[in-house]
Amino acid sequence: MLGGGSNLVIADGGWPGLVVRIAIGGISSPATNDAAGNAVLFSVGAGVDWDDFVAQAVAQNCAGVECLSGIPGSVGGTPVQNVGAYGQEVSGTIESVRALDLKEDRIVVLPKPACGFRYRASIFNTTERGRYIILRVNYRLKRGGAASLKYADLQKHFAERFPEPVAGKKTPPSLAEVREAVRAIRRSKGMLLVAGDADCRSAGSFFKNPVLDEAQFKDLAARAAAQGLEIPSYPALDAQRKVSAAWLVEHSGFCKGYARGAAGISHKHALALINRGDAKASDIVGLKDEIQHGVQEAWGILLAPEPVFVGF
Repeated sequence: MLGGGSNLVIADGGWPGLVVRIAIGGISSPATNDAAGNAVLFSVGAGVDWDDFVAQAVAQNCAGVECLSGIPGSVGGTPVQNVGAYGQEVSGTIESVRALDLKEDRIVVLPKPACGFRYRASIFNTTERGRYIILRVNYRLKRGGAASLKYADLQKHFAERFPEPVAGKKTPPSLAEVREAVRAIRRSKGMLLVAGDADCRSAGSFFKNPVLDEAQFKDLAARAAAQGLEIPSYPALDAQRKVSAAWLVEHSGFCKGYARGAAGISHKHALALINRGDAKASDIVGLKDEIQHGVQEAWGILLAPEPVFVGF
């Protein structure tokens, strides 16, 4: 079952079977469902281009997905790995998922709690992998809500643009301004599809940020301190800590622009493995293995890949 295909690595031998591309369209006319008229429900077909939906939500002044602008792929893929970026995750707005249950041969509606959302995970790519075909996703957004500015790069972007408060009060950026800022930041990191940009020839961020328990984090911090380094991190998932996979990669001997034959690392983003021209899937996987080995040897952490591997 294929969505937008943006998060796949397909083996050189291809896939010896039937591929069905989900092309269910349609974005429902928003309907409010609270007394104040602020909560807006969008029902979106799984085949809708994700960024088209974000653009429409922002145009209708509905907050909740503006920081997820510019992510390639389709709506149906977003619940699978609980897509997130720049301080937002889709689990923050998903109300329910309509899917075909292949095990019971019927269409079901799974409320948010049943989806088991965690960092880059859900039942759709873990415990119930392969059971459901997502048909539609229902999102609850907030009309007139404030844009999210949790992410450091966004805060820096707007601090540089509006360094001083006007008349003692800084006007917060609009949803549209945040959307354009996110797209600009993604473009600068090669994470926006731009024609002719070689650094865009990737499957996006190839490795997940590791989430460590306290003991693992202390061990990592000690290793870093021994080298005069400090680990960038932020609290995540209860008492655990999420650390930057990009930092680990760059401090394991793999710089931006690193090349391994026809495969390489983007010049703009340490987590993007790119096709430098005529790379085979085996070249990309070889580079993945080399990076994983290097990071594990340097820091004792095995990086987990984000893309789906087909035909291997």
